[in-house]
Amino acid sequence: MNRNLYIETFGCQMNERDSEIMAQLLGEDYYLETSSPEEADCIVVNTCSIRGKAAQKAYSLLGGYRTLKERNPDLVIAVTGCVAQQDGAGLLARMPHLDLVVGPQNIYRLPELVRAARDRAARTTAVELSPTFAIPAFLPKMEGNRQSSPKRFVTIMQGCNNFCTYCVVPHTRGREISRRPEDIIDEVRHLADHGVREITLLGQNVNSYGLDQPAGNRTTFPDLLRLVAQEAGISRIRFTTSHPKDLSPELMVCLGQINKLCPHFHLPVQSGSDRILARMNRKYTRAAYLEKVAALRQACPEIAITTDIIVGFPGESEGDFEQTMELLELVRYDSAFSFKYSDRPKAAAADFPDKVAEEVKSARLARLQARQEEISQEIIRELVGKTVEVMVEGKSKAAGDQWSGRTPENRIVNFSCDRQLHPGQLLRVILEEACRHSLRGRLVS
Repeated sequence: MNRNLYIETFGCQMNERDSEIMAQLLGEDYYLETSSPEEADCIVVNTCSIRGKAAQKAYSLLGGYRTLKERNPDLVIAVTGCVAQQDGAGLLARMPHLDLVVGPQNIYRLPELVRAARDRAARTTAVELSPTFAIPAFLPKMEGNRQSSPKRFVTIMQGCNNFCTYCVVPHTRGREISRRPEDIIDEVRHLADHGVREITLLGQNVNSYGLDQPAGNRTTFPDLLRLVAQEAGISRIRFTTSHPKDLSPELMVCLGQINKLCPHFHLPVQSGSDRILARMNRKYTRAAYLEKVAALRQACPEIAITTDIIVGFPGESEGDFEQTMELLELVRYDSAFSFKYSDRPKAAAADFPDKVAEEVKSARLARLQARQEEISQEIIRELVGKTVEVMVEGKSKAAGDQWSGRTPENRIVNFSCDRQLHPGQLLRVILEEACRHSLRGRLVS
């Protein structure tokens, strides 16, 4: 008998991929996805704990599902992801209507856990982090709405060894674990055989892929990129995220040598101040970071560089913040994800004194975002008149014959076409107008 499954996902691309995996696993147990939690027999909330705001959104959503449980006692409600790992059994105590709390390493057990909850065997937590955990071989199902895109995420590793003082990831996803290269290639080949043309390789720190394996039997990240590029059906390869301290010359060489590797690099800096970088335990200096940016641009002159920035880290002075603003001018990022610092459980910075006042954080964030918006606009305006390659993603949100796609640098381009196009097609487009967060163009005939 079929049952309905509703999944709500917060956070990063890794969580999006985990939600796809959970949907597929439960689908094999006769659960069909629904867009309405009110219709669900099982609700999964896949949570993010990287910032306080994301965690609070998850708590609020979960609290609201209590009325659904009261109406339907057979409803199974599961919490997965980093908040589940972080809070464990505390979530069951806090919210009596929850049935399951499942950490990232345990999502592959979800069908058996849901069956047990459905049979009312027990309310359960599964949050063990095993040092011997291996990411299971897994081939995605290529049917249904989730699978209609020409782009897919492929997990290559999970966990992190860096222990940045603001970050909860090593505590919620454990230490770095690299997936077997043969399993990754099998998945990439499977995706290509089913029409996927662009893949994004995922890990908390992809630059250190393979370094948890013995030195004599190790596939490094540059090795893996070359293997993936050999798969004929794949047109574009992306990856995220990279830690600057682990960005190697070998990886930079790949950007110049592997044609399928997109010229887009996400390189989180977090702060432009050496003093704050040291307090964050980032293990690089501003000068070292700028050297790597220069080397990236030398290896691949057309590269688009994006970043993450935290404002208001404990002890951040006005002078420290000014150094971050100066860094925006020096690097000229295509875009930046910027956030106010928030204390996270188990992260070392939660115990740091000299917290920055909330109104100061808000003012600094607004100033940084406004300047970055100006820089982003200046960059895309310089592109008007150029001809670019666009991979079709689908119909634009605009009415009529508008289509949307992305350049290799990950810029959104909208264009008109009166014939039927297919997601994954590669087309040449002349850029005619720079909009706020996208470009408009016309097809090259």
